[in-house]
Amino acid sequence: MKIQNFLTMFCLLILCWLTSACSQKTEESQLDQEIVFAIGQMPQSLDPRYATDAASERVNRLVYQSLVNFDAQSKPTPGLASWLEVSPVEYRFTLNKNIARFHHQAMLTAHDVKATYDSLVALKDSPHTAEFANIKNIIAADDDTVIFQLKQADSHFPAKLIVGILPADLIAKNHDFSHKPVGNGILKFAAWQNKLTLQRVNDGQKISFLEVKDPTVRVLKLLHGEVDLLQGELPPELVKHLQSKPEVTVKTSMGANFSYLGLNMQDPVLQPLKVRLAIAHAIDRNAIIQKAMVANTRVAGAILPPEHYTNNNSVLPFYDYNPILARQLLLEAGVKLPLKLVYKTSTDAQRVRFATIMQAQMAVAGIDLEIRSLDWGTFFEDVKKGNFQLYGLTWVGIKTPEIYSKTSGSQSIPPNGFNRGRYADAELDKLLAEENWPAVTERIHAQLPYIPLWYEGQFAAFNNNIKNYSPKPDGNWDNLAIIVRSATISNHAH
Repeated sequence: MKIQNFLTMFCLLILCWLTSACSQKTEESQLDQEIVFAIGQMPQSLDPRYATDAASERVNRLVYQSLVNFDAQSKPTPGLASWLEVSPVEYRFTLNKNIARFHHQAMLTAHDVKATYDSLVALKDSPHTAEFANIKNIIAADDDTVIFQLKQADSHFPAKLIVGILPADLIAKNHDFSHKPVGNGILKFAAWQNKLTLQRVNDGQKISFLEVKDPTVRVLKLLHGEVDLLQGELPPELVKHLQSKPEVTVKTSMGANFSYLGLNMQDPVLQPLKVRLAIAHAIDRNAIIQKAMVANTRVAGAILPPEHYTNNNSVLPFYDYNPILARQLLLEAGVKLPLKLVYKTSTDAQRVRFATIMQAQMAVAGIDLEIRSLDWGTFFEDVKKGNFQLYGLTWVGIKTPEIYSKTSGSQSIPPNGFNRGRYADAELDKLLAEENWPAVTERIHAQLPYIPLWYEGQFAAFNNNIKNYSPKPDGNWDNLAIIVRSATISNHAH
């Protein structure tokens, strides 16, 4: 009997040990198993001095940290540092205590801040260099203090210091940050071959970004467990399809990213204001939103949404769909109908769909729209070079009103800014210099150097064993810092 009791107790101990070991192994395996994020377009550059596309900006927010962040109303708040306006042309930044080390274990100091912005000022091919042309001198007073001296007063200067800080020692070695980033953010670089893999610094969780261009394929991969998460870039039909699947969670939120129709103002056809007004009245934004956009998408009047602090929740009037008026405006401008225009876009299925709907709407207004869909790299290069008549893009994560100077100021024509339509207007330049933002937005709205479309609603879809993730109004991926896989066994395919 004693032997039987001993064997029973022994078996129970073995079972408990095995259960504990299995439980421990399961918990460990959740962390070891990467979380795969399917995205429509890979980042173009993980060097924050060069990044301009949305995917790069979103990844860089996680890999690097910047001196300044923003609150819910887009007002600047301390990031890595707090600041003091010593004079209208001098700002002193003091680094916060307990700043995380760089991913290669060097300490982040004021010398790294100086090296980062010195390199930006000196670069000839960075799209952000013109932003810092007003910097006269940068002084690292000590390890914790950096002083920016300006050529001219700029009360908005702190809000511009949002570039991720790079380590000075690697800048000096001309390190390839674009493909092997080194920052001090919550995620660090692990590998980049067929997919980009980052690793969370605090717990080692790996997160991989897998490019899947076709939206239907992205959805199928999510449903088959081949990927864990996707966000944005889906037509509403696929979003509704995912919402019907019990194994998938779909979360939505109001959007703040601004979609627009870019115009080449060097093109004689587009220079008459009446032609631009006709194009604005030839697009039925509400119909497109209802037919082809996800929930919480709003018609837009300006780059910055109504809730931005510069707008005080005021809303610019929208250009209503009025094809009869559009035809009349074109005739008054001396245009022989139909007006033939060429519209460039990427090969993304949703972007092509937008173009196709606009093509049909414009036809009623006397505009013959030819669509040319190009691979992303070719398309974006054409946009930057001004090789277009019309194009469609979205401004992502914009916080500061200086965006109006960058996109419409006559001094901001590439490579000195993002005025890709080469628009020049003396009255607007005067208002921009005065920083009269309500008047600036009204002038742009009236002159239409680009056609405002909408603020796209945000959504994320993920398997039910994924927790702590939700979409943000600007579409950022910040929740990758806290995303976790629950203890539920995953059907993730490897």
